[in-house]
Amino acid sequence: MDIKLINKQDNKLIFLIKGTDPVFVNTLRRIMISEVPTLAIKKVTFTKNTSAVYDEFIAHRLGLLPLTTDLKSYELQESCSCKGNGCAKCQVSATLKAEGPITVYASDLKFQDPKVKSVYDKIPIIKLLKGQELEFEAVAGLGKAKDHAKFSPCLAFYRGVPEFDITKKTKLKDCIKACNDLLREKGTSLEVTDYTKWNESYEQTCEEHEIKVTNSEKDFIVTIESWGKLNPEEIFLTSLDVLDQKMDEFYTQLSKA
Repeated sequence: MDIKLINKQDNKLIFLIKGTDPVFVNTLRRIMISEVPTLAIKKVTFTKNTSAVYDEFIAHRLGLLPLTTDLKSYELQESCSCKGNGCAKCQVSATLKAEGPITVYASDLKFQDPKVKSVYDKIPIIKLLKGQELEFEAVAGLGKAKDHAKFSPCLAFYRGVPEFDITKKTKLKDCIKACNDLLREKGTSLEVTDYTKWNESYEQTCEEHEIKVTNSEKDFIVTIESWGKLNPEEIFLTSLDVLDQKMDEFYTQLSKA
């Protein structure tokens, strides 16, 4: 198996995996989107709320805020030494106190840990009118998206590398031009020059030039788009750790059978 980096941005990572199969790649995809833990607000205790919005509505909005996550500083509550009671190793508190007229934003949340904050400062939580007050304490902890969508770290997807079946050699140059030079000749076939721009519309263009396009069953382009809680590299590497733990558990249970 070979892995080659294609493109890396702040919250987006595209890479090529060669020499594997759809089962393995899809397993990684499912782990990345549903089993890589991230921080999210789990509990909100309201001291005062004289706004027009119910406590439950505000709590729901707070729970969906994307929070920066440091996996080295926190662990899942169920595996913490506090046995689920809550401590500094598995949860972090935040407070907010505001009086209208004002629009309360995610950046107004003050967490005990300065490393934890909303990924996007200008997410509005509520608009308070003159005389209205809001005060609460929120508790955030690690969780997995398989239990609640608010813990989802990213969007991850893959597709097989395009393979070209050329019936008429004379159509090659016309096809390359029609695809905005995203293709180039390679031996008796074609290859994509920039996977970040390649999409299904170009495959349709190839078909119109009598070039059949199929997708490889052993080489794949994987894209990870992070919400900002973790960077894409962390998400990918953590998914490998999770997969390794699952395999260890599988072998342990298999040996007991």
